[in-house]
Amino acid sequence: MKNFIETLKNIWKIEELRNRILITLGFILIYRIGSFVVLPGVDLDALEAGNSSGSGDGLIGLLALFTGGAFSRASIFALGIMPYISASIIMQLMGIAVPSIQKMQREGESGQKRLNQITRFLTVAITSLQAPGYLAATVTTVPGAVPMETTGWWISSIIILSAGTLFVMWMGERITDRGIGNGISLLIMIGIIASLPGAFIQEVISQTGLGGGGLVMLLVEIVFLLLVIAATIALVQATRRVPVQFAKRVVGNKQYGGVRQYIPLKVNAAGVMPIIFAQAIMFVPLYIAQALNAEPGAFLQSMVNINGFWYNFIFFLMVVIFTYFYTAITVNPNQMADDLKRNGGFIPGVKPGKKTSEFLDNLLSRITLPGAVFLGLVAILPSFAVMFGVKQGFALFFGGTSLLIMVGVVLDTLQQIESHLLSRHYDGLMKSGKIKGRGSSAFGMAG
Repeated sequence: MKNFIETLKNIWKIEELRNRILITLGFILIYRIGSFVVLPGVDLDALEAGNSSGSGDGLIGLLALFTGGAFSRASIFALGIMPYISASIIMQLMGIAVPSIQKMQREGESGQKRLNQITRFLTVAITSLQAPGYLAATVTTVPGAVPMETTGWWISSIIILSAGTLFVMWMGERITDRGIGNGISLLIMIGIIASLPGAFIQEVISQTGLGGGGLVMLLVEIVFLLLVIAATIALVQATRRVPVQFAKRVVGNKQYGGVRQYIPLKVNAAGVMPIIFAQAIMFVPLYIAQALNAEPGAFLQSMVNINGFWYNFIFFLMVVIFTYFYTAITVNPNQMADDLKRNGGFIPGVKPGKKTSEFLDNLLSRITLPGAVFLGLVAILPSFAVMFGVKQGFALFFGGTSLLIMVGVVLDTLQQIESHLLSRHYDGLMKSGKIKGRGSSAFGMAG
């Protein structure tokens, strides 16, 4: 405890780190306040009364979780950051098939700026399409929620929702540039954490009330949740060390090289991006149903039922596929092999150059498989929790996107704080001075 208090004092002593943390907290406060600002012309009491019977169910409940409840409250931030994530995913996929996008990706900082600008314009287009669907399916269908539904109200609400998403996107980018941690993923995490106390209280009431499992069942749930969190942290930090031998070089009277070192290959090199990619695509049936503003067919109903077989089966497969996809675009075995050869290094028993690249590619494919499967299992774990009697709101924290985002973002943020402390010769947050993050931000394309 004494070391922890001393570390907090050291954090406050570093002016740059202190300012970054205060800026981050300031933007988070603005984000949370904005999530309670209801769209003009919407009767919140009527909306909450109309949604009370189905709140927290299906994909709508999951989307409300990501926005910290703003989605269900018809807030100015109701659409949250999800349109920006969808636009970023589209740009990532276009980078594979469109030569002009590929060229921009290779142009360094100037190309990245142009890609970010295109992503922002695409975000505006996606938000403009999602906003009317959201209003039609979630707000105006509730009796009394909009006492005066006029054309002017529709236009103003669509503009406000679009502006709200762009403002949240801007705040996320400012946190990344001037704050601590990755802004986009940090805002998502804050929304998720905001829902945790209420979900836990509901679970306590459910288990201790009539028909519940009692305190013993509640304790079992908490222990299992802690085990899942520990396993998720282990997955995020797990690496496979590849031995590398450096050739001996003699310069003057000094000898360099000849010492064996290791390349740490992450079991989950893609971080939480695969599950975010998959989750964003799984929201598409919900957006389609909202846009049609009609009773969804059997297929759409199965795809918006987050506890159903087909939803979880497809979600699992998509997480595994996206894990390999994102690992392939973030880890380049050819570049690693070239860097080793350039620096006089080689993997024992493997020829430098193409053979080393093939070896690293095969090894990465093998170690990615268990990471991808485990990531997929964590993604669908909430549905199993519901099967064992856990309420839907609390079950979402037993795995899935929410747990992975929380673990990944917390580790990345702590890693940045740790770097600031160690660079100024202070003790880190842990005695070992090593907190392993994912190695890449959850939204590396943001910025």
